[in-house]
Amino acid sequence: MSDGTQTPTELVAAAVAAGIDVLAITDHDTVGGWAEAERAARAAGLTLVKGVEISCHYDYSSVHLLGYLIDPADSALATELGRARESRATRLERMVERMTSDGIPISYEQVLAQVRPGATPGRPHIADALIEAGVIQHRDEAFADWLSERSPYYVGHYAVDLARAVRIVRAAGGVPVIAHPFTRTRCAGIPDSFIEQLAAAGLGGLEAYHRDHGPAEVARAERLAAEYDLLLTGSSDYHGDGKRNRLAENTTRREVLDAIIEQSSGATPVVRP
Repeated sequence: MSDGTQTPTELVAAAVAAGIDVLAITDHDTVGGWAEAERAARAAGLTLVKGVEISCHYDYSSVHLLGYLIDPADSALATELGRARESRATRLERMVERMTSDGIPISYEQVLAQVRPGATPGRPHIADALIEAGVIQHRDEAFADWLSERSPYYVGHYAVDLARAVRIVRAAGGVPVIAHPFTRTRCAGIPDSFIEQLAAAGLGGLEAYHRDHGPAEVARAERLAAEYDLLLTGSSDYHGDGKRNRLAENTTRREVLDAIIEQSSGATPVVRP
């Protein structure tokens, strides 16, 4: 319900076809896909881990925090997610204005046409409009250039401080895990000392196993996890046809899932067949 190209029902079906028995749904700044995903998971006999991917910042860099098994009714969390969604929507129009003034043949209406009903508008929808207009071939091309933070078309959006987000997720009964924390294109600037501070604030884990991490980044995550007693997760970061990432290309060990469940106290967190 944010920037994936499949509905939650289609996502569950794709997971079953890929041989997955446990699936996490973590849309950007929204839990709007939970109910549909739960119905599909129950029907398919799939275990569903409900979560969210929160837009955060650290030292002027964008960072994403996964909140697994949170209580969506928590007021502080709901407020932050709402602020992020509203900011995402308004920034798109400004980005498109910059593009059209530079002669790029897309309109804001074309971007909105890419957004499914109830979904949160985001940069991937600009990418889809650029693809439809024949400007680029794939979303990855858009994020490498047109939509990156280095682009003249880029406009920032609201994002909560990373340490505060960790505390909010814990207060909402969830388990906070930094998504691909050392990817070279996003937030490689997080120092080890700050990971220590986040661990003291309640950080639950690091997403070590991800296609944006090479051997050095994985080794760093493993070292920090051992030092600060953090969990190590893996994720495909699958977005349907929106990214080249494939379902189950990276996974999380069963014992780590069990630890996440044990640490959580969110409302109706896991669907078990």
